[in-house]
Amino acid sequence: MATGCDLPTCDLPTCDLPTITVPSSSERVVLCHLGRVDYAPTWDLQKALQARLIAAKRQDPPEPLPHVLLLVEHPPVYTLGKSGDAAHLLASKERLRARGATFHRIDRGGDITYHGPGQLVGYPILDLDRLFTDIHRYLRLLEEMVIQTCTAYDVTGTRVEGRTGVWIGPDARGPERKICAMGIRCSRWVTMHGFAFNLNTDLTYFDDIVPCGIRDRGVTSLAAELRQPVDEAAVRSRLLRAFATLFDVETTYLEAAAARSFLGAYLEDTPAPVP
Repeated sequence: MATGCDLPTCDLPTCDLPTITVPSSSERVVLCHLGRVDYAPTWDLQKALQARLIAAKRQDPPEPLPHVLLLVEHPPVYTLGKSGDAAHLLASKERLRARGATFHRIDRGGDITYHGPGQLVGYPILDLDRLFTDIHRYLRLLEEMVIQTCTAYDVTGTRVEGRTGVWIGPDARGPERKICAMGIRCSRWVTMHGFAFNLNTDLTYFDDIVPCGIRDRGVTSLAAELRQPVDEAAVRSRLLRAFATLFDVETTYLEAAAARSFLGAYLEDTPAPVP
């Protein structure tokens, strides 16, 4: 990965933060902030983007497409990974309807988790052939991105051996509690799925599952640790700056209509509507 002295700044939304520069890189990631979108069409979008990147690199010569990072918030939804235990969903269908939540069995690794309002969900669609071919390193960098973001708010994030994600504690407030869940799928070194970072999340939704299949630990949010709501746009900007630095990539930030327009053009004739 190329580095140098001419350091470009990340193209990110401003939130009264100092400019942070990252090493120059031949790899570019388009950060697409879509806002609140339903889970199922976003899953379809991920699969279409992954297929597009795989097809592009199999061309001769390879088509030089940028990587994509989708940033979303979902309405209440529970997702169960392919190796997960359905018994870890504790709520009945009636309970789900009453809470306005849906449930999906999906193709990522890991067990069951919750997505909902107040949570920053990121789906990196990255061709690791162009970055590094090491899944463990990839996961550790995603964790480090969240740990550095927590540190900026004087919250100490940690790793727990054998349990992917970012944790808080143990400390005076209790044992380890997960602040960010992670689960991925990789095909031909192109990733999908990703991370769910609890910011202002309603944690009572986790009462209806065994989060990540772990019965002896809890969940938390940045707001719960700080005991006050957080500015989600500011957290997002900090996290994206950490992402650019850790992955040594140049980034372009798009949101709303501009992001959807880019994704529509990126997918060309692929029959996957952009949510």
